[in-house]
Amino acid sequence: MKYNPISLAFDMRAPDLGTPTQELYAAAIEMAAWADEIGLNGINLMQHHGSDDGYLPQPFTLAAAMAAATKNIRFMLGAVILPLHDPVEIAEQIAVVDLISDGRLHVIFGAGYVPSEFAMFGKSVKDRARLMDEGLEIILRALNGERFEFNGRPVFVRPLPVQKPEEIVLVGGGVPASARRAARFDVGFGPMSGELVDVYLEECEKHGREPRRFFRPAQGMPIGIHLCEDPDEGWAVLEKHAVHVITEYAKWAEQEGDASNSPFRGLDDPAVLRHSGLFATWTPDQLVEKVRALPDHASVSFQPLLGGLSPREGWKSLKLLEQTLPRLREAMAEAV
Repeated sequence: MKYNPISLAFDMRAPDLGTPTQELYAAAIEMAAWADEIGLNGINLMQHHGSDDGYLPQPFTLAAAMAAATKNIRFMLGAVILPLHDPVEIAEQIAVVDLISDGRLHVIFGAGYVPSEFAMFGKSVKDRARLMDEGLEIILRALNGERFEFNGRPVFVRPLPVQKPEEIVLVGGGVPASARRAARFDVGFGPMSGELVDVYLEECEKHGREPRRFFRPAQGMPIGIHLCEDPDEGWAVLEKHAVHVITEYAKWAEQEGDASNSPFRGLDDPAVLRHSGLFATWTPDQLVEKVRALPDHASVSFQPLLGGLSPREGWKSLKLLEQTLPRLREAMAEAV
């Protein structure tokens, strides 16, 4: 049987064109409890800093609130931008949230790419590879219970998490070096492209290790799905929110340098964005057909509050998901 997890993702963007921040946070926790009740697989919480629209800066805090309102659903935080943060403090946050959730936490660590975020935390983008490696070593050793010194710094973390840290931690990224890093540290892998999974699996074999948790992004699969009875009407509701999200990502990408190479270039045109398939408005029947063709370890993600989307509209999509769930599970059980 294939493993195709169904998850809800939240970045908590609250632009002026959408729902107020306070309403979004209340709705997100309510939606997490609902997802737990109907048996979805996961909640994905993202992280960025210093965003005008309030992009979620503290996913551990929101995960703790959601964990207290749920019993079974698992949490994936990512990508948490490790080079910006004190790894000892991150280790403590992991331990506490894993305890609150009774072992339902996973964290994808990314190296980051937005210069303004690094400047805000007094760090340099040029140091991100070194800070990733140092941070991963400190977190894994600390959460395995060690008392040690690192570059003259005493490290000791208590309490310890429910799970082994190697089962909690994943490395994210879009280059082969991220796959090699995940295998080297004996942790999971959350890549930006499915091809990198093969690099990760090969590297794990070289190290004589079984791969940890990983997922394989499927080509052509949206990063956010909105279910509706009529795709055109659904897109009319989603459009301004999706355009806002992509426009903001494009601004961050342009900070890296050559704007002409940005993967988001031109996607601020609603027609072009819809054609790109990054966000999809599908009927339940369309969703079932898409899921039937998914490869193993490819996930299905819904963003019910995308770009400040009204919780009322988000709930419409989620209720259709609930009605479609038996058919989805049947489709996932079929061989590709």
